[in-house]
Amino acid sequence: MTAAPDPQPDPDRGPTIREVGPEAAAEVLAVVRAAFGDRPPLDPPTDALTETVESLAAKLDALGGLVVDLDGEPVGAVVLDPVDDAVYLRRFGVAPAARGHGVARRLVAAAAEVVARRCPAADRLVVLAREELPRTIAFWRDNGFTEVAEHAPYRELARALPRCYDVPAAEDMRDLARRLAAVLAPGDVLVLTGELGAGKTTFTQGLGEGLGVRGGVTSPTFVIARVHPSLTAGPALVHVDAYRLDGAPELDDLDLDADLDRAVTVVEWGEGLAEALSDSPLQVRIDRAVAAPDADPDDDPRRVTVLRHGPRWAGVRLP
Repeated sequence: MTAAPDPQPDPDRGPTIREVGPEAAAEVLAVVRAAFGDRPPLDPPTDALTETVESLAAKLDALGGLVVDLDGEPVGAVVLDPVDDAVYLRRFGVAPAARGHGVARRLVAAAAEVVARRCPAADRLVVLAREELPRTIAFWRDNGFTEVAEHAPYRELARALPRCYDVPAAEDMRDLARRLAAVLAPGDVLVLTGELGAGKTTFTQGLGEGLGVRGGVTSPTFVIARVHPSLTAGPALVHVDAYRLDGAPELDDLDLDADLDRAVTVVEWGEGLAEALSDSPLQVRIDRAVAAPDADPDDDPRRVTVLRHGPRWAGVRLP
């Protein structure tokens, strides 16, 4: 594996992030020793400080890792370790002198992007944090990780990765939503975003079919919200169009709370408004895509990205 450096490094613009392999083991080791050596003494001691260039090179040989440079010096690092359907963030650390520059948050975001791109079978990021370090655990929670297990002296935290789907045509959009409906439950909130005509209502029609609700799903623009009761003793579908709403207070005026716990709620144009309806919202972003050269000329392809937030989705696999 070869490094992928920033093509035009500029120390004045802040941290830059490189994808690295075994050849960067010495740089990663320097960051690990600075970061972990600055932590309070632990019992048992952290095994990160027993790493060598050789041991880190072996770890980096699987999926590689990331190094953060600040002012031309490596100040942050993480090793990406694929295990079954997860990728563990190992030896995640930031040198003491670089803290307060947003390095750690950038490193988390970059790790998620790299794993989603290079390891599409991975479903989640996982970290192990020492239970004696509450500020470290709080950092991971603030970055979207949820505690899923305890392995004393460690807490295991996980964050679901984005799932991307290429959708060639409208019927494929409905089929994707029908399959997604199989993992939904009462109380789930989906926030749909995409330009006019992207396929948000088509997606919701597929959800309605998958949930087995009554009535044809159409755009609720003129009524803002519409309830479709279940025909199968499952959850109802609450379909909301927030396009004409002027902020969160008007969304509150719809009194959706009465249905949230018993229904699956879909909010079109809800980004920045509807996420507060749940501690575990599901964001669905629909973007127009470029058709393949051999595609049917009648196809109008889309790229659908599903982002899972909060504890509800820990361990839940999407189709």
